[in-house]
Amino acid sequence: MVLSSIYHSPFLGYNSTMTKRTRTALFIACSILFLITAPLVIFYSSGYRIDWNPPENGKRIVQTGGLFFKIEPKQADIYLNGKLSKKTDFFFGSALIENLLPKEYSIRISKDGFYSWEKKLTVKEKEVAEGKRIILISENLSYDDISKGVESFWLSPDDKKMVLKETATGTNSRWSLKLYDLERNVKSQLISENEVYSKGADFMGLEWSEDSKEIYLNVVIREQEKSFVIKPDKSPVTLTPKTIIQPSENTIVSKKVNNNLYYLDKSGNLFKNNEKLNKDPFPVKQETDYILYVFRDNLPFIFLEENGNLYSFNNDSKSFEKFFDGIKGLRISPDQRKLAYFSDSEILILFLEDKPDQPSKKAGEKLSLIRLSERIEDCIWLNSDYVIFVVGNKIRISEIDERDRINIVDLKEYKEPEIFFNENSRKLYILSEGTLYQSETLLP
Repeated sequence: MVLSSIYHSPFLGYNSTMTKRTRTALFIACSILFLITAPLVIFYSSGYRIDWNPPENGKRIVQTGGLFFKIEPKQADIYLNGKLSKKTDFFFGSALIENLLPKEYSIRISKDGFYSWEKKLTVKEKEVAEGKRIILISENLSYDDISKGVESFWLSPDDKKMVLKETATGTNSRWSLKLYDLERNVKSQLISENEVYSKGADFMGLEWSEDSKEIYLNVVIREQEKSFVIKPDKSPVTLTPKTIIQPSENTIVSKKVNNNLYYLDKSGNLFKNNEKLNKDPFPVKQETDYILYVFRDNLPFIFLEENGNLYSFNNDSKSFEKFFDGIKGLRISPDQRKLAYFSDSEILILFLEDKPDQPSKKAGEKLSLIRLSERIEDCIWLNSDYVIFVVGNKIRISEIDERDRINIVDLKEYKEPEIFFNENSRKLYILSEGTLYQSETLLP
């Protein structure tokens, strides 16, 4: 009887009725809200945004893109349009910035104690603009003088040793060669002019062997040119006469690469070992100096320099073609994929193979990197994405990413500097006014 009265209570019946209506209304409201928000969530998660400020009037629906950076040193700050956006991670020095509207962004990457990197990059729909090889250069690099009285230097191919040519001061000035161990920072006597010939020998030149185990010394003794072999790791150091073997008496210039010998004869024929490479002879000029460059022996790129004019060997036509006027230097990048070449006023990059990453390049494409009114004295590679060059007395570093502005840093100023960069120690060596300087580690 009690249970029956509770079940039929008007109060309970009213509550049960309202709950049903509330649930129905709530279900309908949630369904409507779902139908409205679900497409928006899908729309947003798929990278679609409303661009309220497109180049044209009005607004438009676009898909977002992004920016990816890999930077050394790590934990650098990335600013987009003047506002801090992200910091690169501690482990890889990289950062991905997503969900960006497709447009141009002003980017500044900075870190305390380093020069900033700045560039404008355009983000496109469904694409990521990249800067994968950004190097920030220290603002306060220190330099130590490691040797004085140095006239010239020659770095071994393995980047572990260096030969220094020094000349004693005074009335009886004689030259001597010193060996500098770059790994241990130790300088030792190699050989002196008196040891070559007691009555004097005119120094003509020096060259390392490809395996860095021998040094080839050229001198003039009593008006006759002599060549000697020095083995720097042997004690005591001895001079051994070197027999100069030419491929033939008609050879004008030769270049040995690994176990292959390339040479040009007086008839203008180019050979690799005994195999003739060219179809049409090169017009050789009498009493003219030639330099033969061969890069990447397995798939060779061959160049011939004649009085500052550079010719490249075309593997299709089997002949030399004019490539560049006023050449001062030709350097291959550490990754063997690019060549830097320069004149008094211009530095250019030749891509030897396709470069798929941004900015992408095709094999054979040329990039005019720098053009100056000042005289360019030298240009070498820092790594495969940056070059070091000398303008007047200034030493500068430049990236080779030509998108927007090219980031160039003034590194140091010395009088008439000669430079080289050691890939092993990652240090820059500078010869100026007889003093050889060594920088601290330049790359992270």
